[in-house]
Amino acid sequence: MNALTVRDLTKTYPGFKLDGVSFTVGQGRIVGLIGANGAGKSTTLKGILRLISATGEVSVYGKDMRAEEFAAKQLIGYAGGGFRFYPMKRLDAIRKAYAAFFPAWDQEKYERYLARFDLSEEKRGKELSDGMKVKFAVALAVSHGAKLLIMDEPTSGLDPLSREEFCDHILGLVRNEGISVLFSTHITSDLMRIADDVVYLSRGKVLADCPLEQLLSRYRVVRFGARGQAEAARAIGIKAVKNGYEGLLERGNAVPDGASAEDATLDSVMIHLEIAGREGEKCGN
Repeated sequence: MNALTVRDLTKTYPGFKLDGVSFTVGQGRIVGLIGANGAGKSTTLKGILRLISATGEVSVYGKDMRAEEFAAKQLIGYAGGGFRFYPMKRLDAIRKAYAAFFPAWDQEKYERYLARFDLSEEKRGKELSDGMKVKFAVALAVSHGAKLLIMDEPTSGLDPLSREEFCDHILGLVRNEGISVLFSTHITSDLMRIADDVVYLSRGKVLADCPLEQLLSRYRVVRFGARGQAEAARAIGIKAVKNGYEGLLERGNAVPDGASAEDATLDSVMIHLEIAGREGEKCGN
């Protein structure tokens, strides 16, 4: 059974539409939700959690989020980036308010995570660094029996060491407790470190939904001496670079004489597909 199933999630705002987003999060998988700013990542997460009114179907371990919202949400732990906890409240007061919503709250487990993260409930919200805020949010999220962890830009604002530690903690949750994870991010190094799968949104639509390695192996980055050469090769998302032009070629396409190719990175895939989308090119999926 999938941890999360999203079918045809749709939300319309003036100037933007989340358009029929569908994907799944498999049991024990870590899925990265990626896309440029404004692609619809946060709107998708809010729609899943029913924080906004959106059409479509969402189920968590087979429990429909509309018909069985309370039961489904007991299976979800949520953590976001840029936390704004009540600055003058101590962590014990925040924890008590949070735990009241979850009948399965496990205080012993919560205290183990506090110890692991080196957090003290005597601290106040204003005394937490950004990294500590993320850790506290994760401790809250996983201490009520959650089987699916949903995170919105959890490492935003963290330094590289804090991001590395955070990724280690998430991997530990998946390996040791079988938790499934969906997280949005624009930090591709975090994705490369821990993600199994990616859901790539562009302008409110799913452009790719597949294992991370499959997406990376689909393309090569090719550098051309002239734009005409890139166009003749049907390169995707052509852009000028220091010594010529660059674009993506699908693996099955031959690299022209005089051009050079290298393995695509997640950054290069996103950059060129976004350029192609802006120009109305057919990018493939």
